[in-house]
Amino acid sequence: MAEFVTLSVDAGVGTIRLDRPKMNALNAQVQEEIRAAAKEATQRRDVRAVVVWGGPKVFAAGADIKEMADESYAGMVDRSAALTSAFTSVARIPKPVVAAVNGYALGGGCELALCADRRIAAEDATLGQPEILLGIIPGAGGTQRLPRLIGPAKAKDIIYTGRFVKADEALRIGLVDEVVAAEEVYDAAVKWASQFTNAAVYALRAAKEAIDYGGEADLSTGLEIERQQFAALFATEDRTIGMTSFVENGPGKAEFKGR
Repeated sequence: MAEFVTLSVDAGVGTIRLDRPKMNALNAQVQEEIRAAAKEATQRRDVRAVVVWGGPKVFAAGADIKEMADESYAGMVDRSAALTSAFTSVARIPKPVVAAVNGYALGGGCELALCADRRIAAEDATLGQPEILLGIIPGAGGTQRLPRLIGPAKAKDIIYTGRFVKADEALRIGLVDEVVAAEEVYDAAVKWASQFTNAAVYALRAAKEAIDYGGEADLSTGLEIERQQFAALFATEDRTIGMTSFVENGPGKAEFKGR
């Protein structure tokens, strides 16, 4: 049983909860427990959407520096692939994923939030990639996901300086998508995720994969990914249900089966 990261499910929404006092430092154990939780969320049919939350005080303040301080080059070569893939397992959950950010989301915490499809932050949240201040760079996707999200120039400013980004600026530059009162963050994330609990599962999966994989390719390849995903959905029962319902009852009334 996991010690610091759990998956709970309520009414179709799975919550991946980080709980390693005091700051949810992302040591190797936490990273592997995140991987396990993401795998479980991917496989469980009763999970239709996912919230990633570090609790009401802090999302995750970054890597466990004490664990890393004496690491050798060879050791980090061996460990870094596991770190990257643990976070990527969250990004590849084939369902809508929202990060609920209270408090600090710094370094690896910010990188974990970047793996979500949407980020909802508290008014007093603080995000950033301060690795440069330790003489290193982000190592779990920050140099790749951040510029893809907010653009290279803004990402370079944040990564080069290591400065902290407050919630209002994060919203303005697109680092987060919504800012609410601190006590409302988790509920707002669950509300967003709950939109998809009765949605067409495979259509959502296809949309996410087309956007994510297409965004990593040139336009022609992206269009081909979209075409294949689009055509494949005509093999699903939900496509038949959705189109039949539209013809008979108008839009937005389909009762999907998730198959």
